[in-house]
Amino acid sequence: MTKPALPASKQAVVIGGGFGGLAAALRLRALGHRVTLLERNPSLGGRAQRYARDGFIHDAGPTVVTAPQLFDELFALFDQRLADRVELIPLDHWYRFRFHDGGTFGYGQDLQRLQADLEAFAPGASEGYRQLLEQARRMFELGFLGLADQPFHRLSSMLKLAPALLREQAYRSVYGLVGHYVKDQRLRRAFSTAPLLVGGHPGRTTAIYLLIHYLERHWGVHYPKGGVYALVEALEALARDAGVEIRCNTTVERIRSAKSGRLQGLRLADGGEIPAELAVSDADPAWLYARLERPRRWTPKRLHRLHYSMGLCVLYFGATRSYPAVQQHSIYLGPRFTGLLDEIFDGPALPADFNLYLHRPTATDPGMAPPGCDSFYALVPVPNLRAGTRWDQAGPALEEQILDRLEQTFLPGLRQCLHHRFMLTPEDFAERYLSRHGAGFSIAPVLTQSAWFRFHNRSEEVDGLYLTGAGTHPGAGIPGVLSSAKVIERLLRES
Repeated sequence: MTKPALPASKQAVVIGGGFGGLAAALRLRALGHRVTLLERNPSLGGRAQRYARDGFIHDAGPTVVTAPQLFDELFALFDQRLADRVELIPLDHWYRFRFHDGGTFGYGQDLQRLQADLEAFAPGASEGYRQLLEQARRMFELGFLGLADQPFHRLSSMLKLAPALLREQAYRSVYGLVGHYVKDQRLRRAFSTAPLLVGGHPGRTTAIYLLIHYLERHWGVHYPKGGVYALVEALEALARDAGVEIRCNTTVERIRSAKSGRLQGLRLADGGEIPAELAVSDADPAWLYARLERPRRWTPKRLHRLHYSMGLCVLYFGATRSYPAVQQHSIYLGPRFTGLLDEIFDGPALPADFNLYLHRPTATDPGMAPPGCDSFYALVPVPNLRAGTRWDQAGPALEEQILDRLEQTFLPGLRQCLHHRFMLTPEDFAERYLSRHGAGFSIAPVLTQSAWFRFHNRSEEVDGLYLTGAGTHPGAGIPGVLSSAKVIERLLRES
């Protein structure tokens, strides 16, 4: 089969250096374009930053890799190998849940062990889980293998998919479909948490996102030695070697276009301007479209009506002792689930209770902390800035509540061995990453904001502008944002 001809070389600018922006820059460069990548922060990575304190190292955002071949593809574009730069460690144990009643349940790579553990935890649950996993496999083949790297800027694409979506009950929520197979309420909650990894309410997120559960089982869950930021460093080095110009501490203020809608260039926050024939934005689409000179479809009113993901509070801390019984990923689920999430996504105030996710990278990579110590972060879903929470007041109180909960559950005696602690709130997400309303994952993955209904990868506002990242098709999470860059390459090859 003859490969399609490459598009003529252009001056391309990529806005934002998260995984989506880095992947887009590399794919544009492989197409032969002259590429400049602009990043607002002092370092690349977007939400995947790294923080270091006296030998304690914290990955700021993502903690694992579930589709490593997407990274392999980027290195293969330049006849190189990811394995020569980053060691990916497959994890046997994935998640350990602790419930409010003191019960615990964990699952990982060993499916036979999982089936036995399910029976021990809730007799009869293993058969329901087997059926759930089969449903997740079909969702994965339909939604990820078949569609994740396909353009969805035409309504006809969505209409062609409709029968398959109906057949697989994608109109149901993840929580609803899991409950069809898993009757134990604790397990139902545990197997419904995947949408929270991409900013969705499990009771509202379209069931197509059940594919995340099978994606983990299909390719496994991997941890990059040195943390996920090691992948950022490797991609940055690859981009520089390939001739991509990288400019950090550079914020784009506005997209400039002609009356015809053709892209003209970018205006920077410092007053400078950059001409561009082609631009790819890895910024939050809702933030980007609020800065167009002549919005047509994405008007301020329409942007306001969108459903945004929850906010996040992330507490980073180091302990001067080790907790060897704590696995790399632990999740505490309290007595409330959907009701608590309703308050987080809709409520006018910060709820009094919370669930949390605890990351202990030193369980796999002792080098993430000094000898005999542990590095952690605890993530708590909270309302985004639409709730009007005063984080200068609520933040310190929530920190203490998180430490209390950790001492009661996973980390007894934590306060006596704290080396340091600091927390990011939705206000930080709004300031550092220009996320509208401080949302942790851009817009929420409800059915009416998925596929064709999501922000398109080719802008309908500006000719020559393309979008990648969490708010675009196919969605948030590392596999999603890397796939969005593949969609852009496909569109450019076809143009």
